Amino acid sequence: MAEAQSIEAESRETQEIASDQDAMPNEPQWFFAPSVPEDERGRYTNDIVAALKTVYDPEIPCDIYELGLIYKVEIGEDRLVKIDMTLTAPGCPVAGELTRSIETAVSTVSGVMGIEVSLVFDPPWDQGRMSDEARVSLDMF
Repeated sequence: MAEAQSIEAESRETQEIASDQDAMPNEPQWFFAPSVPEDERGRYTNDIVAALKTVYDPEIPCDIYELGLIYKVEIGEDRLVKIDMTLTAPGCPVAGELTRSIETAVSTVSGVMGIEVSLVFDPPWDQGRMSDEARVSLDMF
């Protein structure tokens, strides 16, 4: 019995690792309060990604989502959205402009009751976080 549970646990771990390996490098971690229904999770994910893709780094002709600047999106029970993001460089002069643009864009998503954007620098951003779409748009292939 214990051996079967161990095999089952290893199988779950493998599935989680496989799904992580399938993730694109620019995809953030998504966290939902347990009270957020599964169908709402999909809608929030799609709508928030669409909103984030409307925000461009003014110094780079690519949206912040494809650049991989969004590290984490958390949707709470109260539908408050908390986003951890980074910058391409810690001294980026447009940090305030980007966070305000994200707040404006994501606040238009139906059901979002508020938004908080936090700047984080760990881990530091690097070009490996960019999607293929970003690489193509920046002629990096």
